[in-house]
Amino acid sequence: MGLGFTVEELVAAGRGSGALRMGLARLGESEWLWSEFDRAARAEVFARCPESVMINSGGEGAAREAARLVAGCEDLGEAAAAVWEDLCVLEADATGQYRLTSAAVGFPTDWRLEAKIGQPLTAIHAPIHGYAEELAAGVDHFFRALQSGAIFGRANWFVVASDAWRYLPEDEAIARFAHVTPANAGEALFVRCERQTLRRLPLSGAVLFTIGIALAPLGALSATLIARIAENVAGLSGGEHERRAAPHYAAALAGYAAHRAKELEKAA
Repeated sequence: MGLGFTVEELVAAGRGSGALRMGLARLGESEWLWSEFDRAARAEVFARCPESVMINSGGEGAAREAARLVAGCEDLGEAAAAVWEDLCVLEADATGQYRLTSAAVGFPTDWRLEAKIGQPLTAIHAPIHGYAEELAAGVDHFFRALQSGAIFGRANWFVVASDAWRYLPEDEAIARFAHVTPANAGEALFVRCERQTLRRLPLSGAVLFTIGIALAPLGALSATLIARIAENVAGLSGGEHERRAAPHYAAALAGYAAHRAKELEKAA
């Protein structure tokens, strides 16, 4: 089963609440990267934000290999500007831990490359509550066992109050969602999906991790999907509930979902 590329498809494929899991789907080559996307937006962000590309000393070879695979060029930033996906290259260190050694990240979802570059997987995922206890061992095993030629994908989704492709909010969550009500949630809230893929680079042995963003206003989604999103947000555990800022929009989301459900009943 593939992931698809739309918000509707990616929310369906992604984890909502409940136990942490990788939730991987095997993908074919034609399912790997977006074929239709806003090329101007990609070119613009890398021209405007040179800090979006970082390569650690020693990571140059794997970065070039990733660029050749993705876009037929030698420069990781140029490659990321030519596709919709952000590109992260992870290599095993002397202890076998995979570290982020190079990346070109134009559309981050509330994380900064300078804080992650050079870090191992567990440190990269530290903000995710329960990652170290529930998921780290499985992720480490997957990275070690991944075979060259295989492509796997997964999806994440978040509820945000911005339609910016480059999502780096600096205000407090309470202020960010203060304007959201059940009446305006359809326009004020957005569902932001990360379509993530992993494949091994055959020459360097590094793992290329791609992240493609899909984004839609809540009101553009079906009533059924909105109900699912609201249910999953309500079911988030305490730590994840806070990390995703859910206390500041969950009630408005639930109210809007109930309104859309009533509209659907009337139309039936």
